Amino acid sequence: MHIVADRNMPQVEAFFGDHGRVTRVDGRRLSREQLTDADVLLVRSVTRVDSALLQDTPVRFVGTATIGTDHLDLSWLEQAGIPVASAPGCNAESVVDYVLSCLMLACQRSGETLTDRTVGVMGAGQVGSRLVTRLRAMGVTCLVCDPPRAERESAGDFISLAALIEQADVICCHTPLVREGRYPTHHLLDQDLIGSLAPGTWLLNAGRGDCIDTAALKARLLAHNDLVVMLDVWEQEPDIDPELARLVDIATPHIAGYSQEGRLRGTAMLYEAWCHAAGNVPSRRWSDVISAPVVSGITLDAVEGQQQLWEALVLCHYDVRRDMDLVSRYWQQYGISAGFDRYRREYPARREFSSVNVTAPAGWRSAIEALGFVCHARTNG
Repeated sequence: MHIVADRNMPQVEAFFGDHGRVTRVDGRRLSREQLTDADVLLVRSVTRVDSALLQDTPVRFVGTATIGTDHLDLSWLEQAGIPVASAPGCNAESVVDYVLSCLMLACQRSGETLTDRTVGVMGAGQVGSRLVTRLRAMGVTCLVCDPPRAERESAGDFISLAALIEQADVICCHTPLVREGRYPTHHLLDQDLIGSLAPGTWLLNAGRGDCIDTAALKARLLAHNDLVVMLDVWEQEPDIDPELARLVDIATPHIAGYSQEGRLRGTAMLYEAWCHAAGNVPSRRWSDVISAPVVSGITLDAVEGQQQLWEALVLCHYDVRRDMDLVSRYWQQYGISAGFDRYRREYPARREFSSVNVTAPAGWRSAIEALGFVCHARTNG
């Protein structure tokens, strides 16, 4: 068996190596000629998988190590009889960690407390629902907009997008990219909605870049520069708008979900899906190939208050400024497009909050665990 896999996907050999030959490829430049003898294709969001890529190839299983599937022609794959697997939730915790790092940095820069703001979450799927759970555990007021879920779940506390824009002063975008149907999300935040954002609003997108009309966003920033904007995803990746990248407060190259755990879960979930499709019993789990399920990490002593605790803890473990500084160097050295992809390929190790054991006075335990960390409380603290 021949397995062709994106070169940025970790530990494919550890999971699939006993079943056949693994070939690594540049997923953004993958061609049909590279699949002439491939049985399994494992991709990420940068690869468009459709008839143009797979027609007349022997590929009989496609897996994407991502939550979204907008890069897959699911209708054609179904017609071709090719089983497809994705990895919903594989990196959701990592994305939430990223969001919290951005929000804590914004609080530190502004001198504000997150509980004094109202966070509106667009999209309550794998990422959005976890973000709401953590924020509410922290005592933060959250509003949620998810029309498809609101239609299915009469008990949900969902509101309209217009109401969310009006009431929230932090907007977090976590919608999938949907171009057709009843609830399209392409340019969901369009020129009118971007224009209606109140001055001082924090806008964060770690979902899909095309869900925001970034030309309208750039125009707003050039005209008024009265928003705090944090973008991890962009239109036209990796050929993103360099002027917009300079205008926003936080600019990173689609790495919110790039924790070690998140990336390994993606590979493991595809392996398990392939085993199920092939009638094999999985012999490996993601925890078999990660260095340590929980790492000793941070010791906290005196802090002045809850917000200071959150900022100190989050930014000590994962400060998003590390990514901002490093990718800025990559962009300067290699250019925007090449630097975008190269930084993703060479991304430094990052562990999820849930893998870090924090030692702190017992009184801070609930505040620490609300963030997602493991807490070893000192009873004499």
